[in-house]
Amino acid sequence: MRSGAETVTEHSQQPLVRFTPRPPLGPPARVVGRVTRPLEDIYHYVLTLPWSLTIAYLAGAFLAVNIAFAWLYTLEPGGIAGARPGSFEDAFYFSVQTVATIGYGVMHPETRYAHVLVSVEAMLGIMCNALVTGLTFARFARPTARILFGARAVIGPADGSPHLMIRMANWRHNLLTDVRVQVLLLCEAIGEDGEPVQRAIELPLVVDETPILPVTWTVKHRIDAHSPLQGPDPLARLRAAGAELVVCLRGIDDTFNTEIHARHRYTLDDIVVGAVFESVLVPRADGSRVLDYRSFHRVRVVDAPPPS
Repeated sequence: MRSGAETVTEHSQQPLVRFTPRPPLGPPARVVGRVTRPLEDIYHYVLTLPWSLTIAYLAGAFLAVNIAFAWLYTLEPGGIAGARPGSFEDAFYFSVQTVATIGYGVMHPETRYAHVLVSVEAMLGIMCNALVTGLTFARFARPTARILFGARAVIGPADGSPHLMIRMANWRHNLLTDVRVQVLLLCEAIGEDGEPVQRAIELPLVVDETPILPVTWTVKHRIDAHSPLQGPDPLARLRAAGAELVVCLRGIDDTFNTEIHARHRYTLDDIVVGAVFESVLVPRADGSRVLDYRSFHRVRVVDAPPPS
């Protein structure tokens, strides 16, 4: 685990903070022996793809369809009026014009075979356009959260007693309402049947909900006699159990009027003992305050001893 002094030095050298959230929480274990069919859940698969892969797949499908129809058009020479005889290039461009319903008029079907292919391709183009439009809209319409979580969690004094503290902020800077936060301590254990299980222990927070989240919020868990973080060297004990922290946030995005969710994982190495967060709200002479994200991930070592 990094010491507080190392954490202060590391973040002090970063003048700017970039929003680079960790990947979403994945499955608890690697899955084997699960047989799936390619088209079993294609809608969910497409919605969860990165935009780069989505565009690549669409471009590949577009080229494949037009190449296939261009080959079919070349099977009958003279089927496309205005195209060079036997030209695969002209057949390909004619297919593009047909599937996209462009129809420049320079090339057009001449034979019955070509008319049948044009009819089939036009119907396929209408269906694909509707499908791609629906998928694109569904991806854009999905509610997303832009919650910035602190790079470290800290254990330090607050209100006269030791607390576990986690900082978060609304990166969009719009209004979030009815915001609720859960902090879970995930530990590995052996069940009564001898099988390994993962137990989720919810850490009670001093304040776990707020009616609005306009700027930043630091949630606190008081380390008292009932806390799993109480005792001598609690992080070493929890590390032996393979423990980690998971923060779950949900609320209503006032702009879209939809519920949003955000999650973040902290390993025990991300927890700095004997430290507090640097202030990010800087007062000005006129009474207003400035939110300085350059200090968002910085922590400051304090003289208070760690909890025991």
